[in-house]
Amino acid sequence: MYLIWQLTAKREIKIAIIDKTVLTRTGQEHRSLNWILNYKKFVRPNGKQYSISDDYYGFFPQDSEKFNKQGFENMTKVQLDNIPNKYDMAYFTDTYGMYYNEWYKIGRTTERSPHIFGGMQPEDLNVIRRMKDQKKLVICEFNTICSPTSYGVRSQFEEMYGMKWTGWIGRYFECLDTTINKELPHWVVRNYKMQHGNRWPFKKAGMVFDRDDDHVEVLEIGTHLEKESPCIITNKADQSRYNIPEKVGYPYWFDIMLTTHRNHVVSVFELYPNKHGDSLLQAYNIPTHFPAMLEHYDSAYKFFYFSGDFADNPIKDYLAKLKGIWYLSPLFYTREDLTSRTSFFWEYYTPVLGTILNRYYNDLYSDGPLGVYKKIK
Repeated sequence: MYLIWQLTAKREIKIAIIDKTVLTRTGQEHRSLNWILNYKKFVRPNGKQYSISDDYYGFFPQDSEKFNKQGFENMTKVQLDNIPNKYDMAYFTDTYGMYYNEWYKIGRTTERSPHIFGGMQPEDLNVIRRMKDQKKLVICEFNTICSPTSYGVRSQFEEMYGMKWTGWIGRYFECLDTTINKELPHWVVRNYKMQHGNRWPFKKAGMVFDRDDDHVEVLEIGTHLEKESPCIITNKADQSRYNIPEKVGYPYWFDIMLTTHRNHVVSVFELYPNKHGDSLLQAYNIPTHFPAMLEHYDSAYKFFYFSGDFADNPIKDYLAKLKGIWYLSPLFYTREDLTSRTSFFWEYYTPVLGTILNRYYNDLYSDGPLGVYKKIK
């Protein structure tokens, strides 16, 4: 499998990867993207693989709590103007950014703290707009336009792509007991207690919903939910087109987006509330079905939006160098494990992104003499 991967032809594609939420050099927020690029043999113009620690724009961790900020907002006008011409496509994996407590490990790392770097900025929007005008592919995902992105920048992005953030984000937690789950964000518990009579009665698995004004609602299995974890549902035509199953669990952060007819809804998130939970969701205008993947791909422009932290998955780098490893992927996960992002990576993210990249690459290039690929001008 390794030898076959080595013998597979490289494919050059120039990708601007934007990740402003990089706590360590392992680049967790864009790690899955790099895995697929390496597996599919998509390479930089110099023929080398994309580096997780170097080949992106955003926040760069250094030693001794030092860091570099190398986002579009830190460029000169000349540098910024060159970006849309320099790259074939852009992928915004995360713009949430870095915060004081998390970076300096002071106080509660799960508590909100002053902002160091992040949010979609006007310079990011300018690059996106120009790449859209040039009909180049733009892929974005949670958290591209949610907090801390300003209302003005968010509104322009929404208008540009015919979509709208409801103001809500959510996540499944396998345990809502604060004495057991130390990864439960402290700000979630604090805000909920402030808004609900200083009570946090939850002990089981469930879902947390946070609105942009810090209002928090919680749905617990049994009390509010028939099934504790949300699922991503895909229609039959798109199952075939992307080689993905009808249903796959998704246990991580997502945003609740609405869309106009300009976008094709490939997949939707589905929640499973009982009668009590449904009443609570309706009271706060939280839908039980909402887009998980939006697509607009035609001669006008090319755009995809993933309403989840899709590129953030734990995955072993060495597996990317084993051709055909996808067929052995069921050995690496258990579908019954609702907390695992590994099954989502293998069953959904890998075939979806692989299909998108293959299609776009074929649109960019055509067969030349002796099988050499040449860019279509």
